[in-house]
Amino acid sequence: MKRMLMKSGLIAALALNPALLAQSPNAAVVNGETISEDQVAKAAASDLARIEQRRAQLELALDREKKVAMETALNEIVEERVLAAESKKRGVAVDALVQMEVEAKLSTPTDQAVERFYEENKSRINATLDQVRNEIRNYLRDRERDRLFANFVDRLKKEYGVRVYLEPARTAVAVEGHPAKGPANAPVTIVEFSDFECPFCAGFLPTLREIEKNYKDKVRIVYRQFPLTNIHPNAAKAAEASLCAHEQNKFWPLHDAMFADQSNLGVEALKKKAAQLSLDMTRFDSCLDLGKYARAVEIDVAEGAKAGVNGTPSIFINGRFFSGNLPYEEVKRVVDDELARAAAKQ
Repeated sequence: MKRMLMKSGLIAALALNPALLAQSPNAAVVNGETISEDQVAKAAASDLARIEQRRAQLELALDREKKVAMETALNEIVEERVLAAESKKRGVAVDALVQMEVEAKLSTPTDQAVERFYEENKSRINATLDQVRNEIRNYLRDRERDRLFANFVDRLKKEYGVRVYLEPARTAVAVEGHPAKGPANAPVTIVEFSDFECPFCAGFLPTLREIEKNYKDKVRIVYRQFPLTNIHPNAAKAAEASLCAHEQNKFWPLHDAMFADQSNLGVEALKKKAAQLSLDMTRFDSCLDLGKYARAVEIDVAEGAKAGVNGTPSIFINGRFFSGNLPYEEVKRVVDDELARAAAKQ
């Protein structure tokens, strides 16, 4: 009786504690036949892989958050010290200093500026221009205030010899073999994970073009695929089409053509665009119809997800991760910081 009680107690313990069950070579027995843990692991392979990917993403996100918290705190300390130094030098309070260098230089955004912002962003503004005119004007004014303040602080950092040694969070992202423009040895590499059907990606394109124009040989831009197929039905095939064009050295022309006409990205429309760019259509049609680069697109998505990408556009500036349609000034700030870090190491 005592032995039977011990046995039933062990069975209860196994049922209540999966960790003990995991120590057994078998996961279950059905009608006298065992089910091994290996069999269970194989059956759950896709779910386990997804969980493992999620774990890696969470660990990466937490590491980034820690480093961002450190970076933010350091920036605040440096900002306070340079403002205090300049305040003492001029013999005025910090508030008065900010008033002179920032508030006094602010201007009210013009109607033209408000209307231009509305036109560039109306695809994501669910209202008429008259309904949001004041909100846009206030937003543009706040953005200009932030720009003036950042420029003032940056100037003070140079005057007071600020050097930052704390490294920001960086994530290694493969660039070789992917569409790129700019010198391979450029001190700054921007890797963009993007979706040809994404309106926010189209909105971010002028910022990248401005960076490319203003920094020339100092910046390299690399394109990685991240079609959001759950909301953009044509994005995956458009991604494949861009790689079919890439093998004919026409990635960027087709890239621009697709972003300029995002409402027409069906297969036939893609072929029409390719023909207009004088691609070898026999090669292009075969490439697209056979899904030659479907697997390459899937790999890009998997690698992007592993690096923490979950939306578009997402960019890595020398490995520093940013998500969303960032304004030019924000990208410029990071590029300038990377150039300053590179110069300090020489």
